[in-house]
Amino acid sequence: MSTPPRLTVGLPVYNGAHYLAESVEALLGQTYADFELIISDNASTDATADICRQYQQQDARVRYVRQPRNIGCASNHNYLVHEARGELFKWASDDDLYSRDLLRRCVEALDEHPDVILAHSWTAVIDSAGNVTKQLIYQLATDSPHAPERFRSMLFDRGSDDDGGVIRTAVLRRTALNGSYYRADRTLTAELALDGRFYHVPDWLYFRRDHPDRAERMLPDTRAWCANLDPARANRLRHPAARLYAEYVGGYVSAIRRSPLRPADRLQCHRYLAQWLVSRVFLAGGKRAKPPAEAAWPVISLEAVVPGWERRAR
Repeated sequence: MSTPPRLTVGLPVYNGAHYLAESVEALLGQTYADFELIISDNASTDATADICRQYQQQDARVRYVRQPRNIGCASNHNYLVHEARGELFKWASDDDLYSRDLLRRCVEALDEHPDVILAHSWTAVIDSAGNVTKQLIYQLATDSPHAPERFRSMLFDRGSDDDGGVIRTAVLRRTALNGSYYRADRTLTAELALDGRFYHVPDWLYFRRDHPDRAERMLPDTRAWCANLDPARANRLRHPAARLYAEYVGGYVSAIRRSPLRPADRLQCHRYLAQWLVSRVFLAGGKRAKPPAEAAWPVISLEAVVPGWERRAR
């Protein structure tokens, strides 16, 4: 077997043909090259398979796997973690874009800070045509040396794309990975934050695409959201809404239990969780951090920073 790459990039996809080629080109054009790209196709019915096979033939770093049936978004994400050979892991999306320096700068941050378990960058939002519509500055306290403070910020501050960061694979595999209950992505990132610090490159290197067909817009309610994660969740009798919400809270409880915390820190995390529950019930979610003023934010040119984008923009 060939020498394992340092990094595994896992790209789960279902009927993502519209933007998939742009995302794959942005990944293959990275200045950091020591990675494998595993694409797990969740039994797509569009041209996704043809696009993936084309890139697999063109670049030896690409491995394409087609699931025999729709196993759900959560299982498809988790499959990629189990298949990863790299000591570092990153989930990618079939519709997002990436600066050519994103992987390099994240890997460098992890090498420079051994206690950091996840590295990412600031997020900019783009529309279906690739126009930057919003630039976000990361505001969570996940760089704190104190696990309870990182957990508190995860609960109350929100607004992150940390599940798209470069993560130490061994740490990720210690977590519960992706569940199929409501907002299971948040309990996963919270569990990671309990395990160690995050680092964010202070630059916009990740471009999250917001478009009419994005999953968050296509799924009208909690039931549809969870059924997308696991088709079995569509059964209302076996999976009533109350269960989906209860499992969400239980995900945080389990994360605290599994994490390597001192007793005092574990108790503090439970206190923060109780405060968060009260805020959700009585304060409609509690206070959210106010975004910083946008006046001084620079203009971002995707043609200058995203591999392959200069050809498509002509």
